[in-house]
Amino acid sequence: MKSLRLVALPLLLGLSLLLAGCSESDRPLDSPVRLEGAIFGSFYQVTLADPLTQGQALALEEGILEVLEAVDAGMSIYREDSELSAFNQAPVGEWQPLSDELIEVLSISQAVAEASNGAFDTTLGALVNLWSFGAEARPREVPDDATLEARLAEVGFDAVEVDPDALQARRLRDLHVDLGGVAKGHATDRVGEFLEGEGIEHYLVNLGGDLRVRGYRDAEQAPWRIGIEAPLEDRQEARHVVPLHDITVATSGDYRNYFEQDGRRFSHTLDPRTGRPITHRLASVSVAHPSNAWADAWATALMVLGEEAGMALAREQGLSVLMIVREEEGAWSSRVSPAFVERFGEGLVAELGLEVQ
Repeated sequence: MKSLRLVALPLLLGLSLLLAGCSESDRPLDSPVRLEGAIFGSFYQVTLADPLTQGQALALEEGILEVLEAVDAGMSIYREDSELSAFNQAPVGEWQPLSDELIEVLSISQAVAEASNGAFDTTLGALVNLWSFGAEARPREVPDDATLEARLAEVGFDAVEVDPDALQARRLRDLHVDLGGVAKGHATDRVGEFLEGEGIEHYLVNLGGDLRVRGYRDAEQAPWRIGIEAPLEDRQEARHVVPLHDITVATSGDYRNYFEQDGRRFSHTLDPRTGRPITHRLASVSVAHPSNAWADAWATALMVLGEEAGMALAREQGLSVLMIVREEEGAWSSRVSPAFVERFGEGLVAELGLEVQ
């Protein structure tokens, strides 16, 4: 499972503009306006196609960073004062009152965990660290079986109970919940909701590759267009370009974060059910969904399950999915679910040469 590191947020003004009185603040900016900077150990990039003045753009970026700081304060495992850290340190078995947002993200996590039979699991942190993909500083190497089994016994989504009606949750064993596989998607949704609350009708939010779009990218009502990356380890290259309108997309892949030992390649994507890196041919999976938090969690779960079991679950759940699968001699194939065809149309599927499964 991918791990998200939420860090303290500096106030980075992507426009790098200095206000020089009311006249400068009221100066209209060319469209689109892009706000960007470093966040969550990655980046944020927000593109706004609405007419904006300099002052409005700066105020929006300040608001965006406040939203991200709030997510960090609630869901970071790297902050001792976060709400999630307090939950992880609470007595085992005791119900803990939690905020609406944390309950929402925990509920999404548990729902996807149950639907995927544990392919998504927020309690995976002990295994992530063991395989050298987490916070523990150690050389990357394959753990021995005894250590692996001991760590595997420490995880399990069934050890977390959530009561959304009472806004409370509890841990049934002494384990830590890590929301790295869903918190960034939730933050993407929060930023979009903030922008809409400020009257912004046309935007693209990109938080480290998690995307949410609304409206159009220009006055001609051209759709936003995003690239689905080819699974290349040495460079970024779009394999498919997909037009988006009023939707979110999250992608999970195994082609960048890995290590090698004795000629074998070990992916950072771990199967919570076995405690070991995935070994199937699925290189990446992109999920289009109204909620990026859901898309984020589903992308991880399907990535763990692989091309066959993952696509079967996508069909069962009615998920709009695009998978890139490794074939022989360095080739790839691209496969989509029926819900993807329904959302994006048969014309695009034929144009991109996608196989419907």
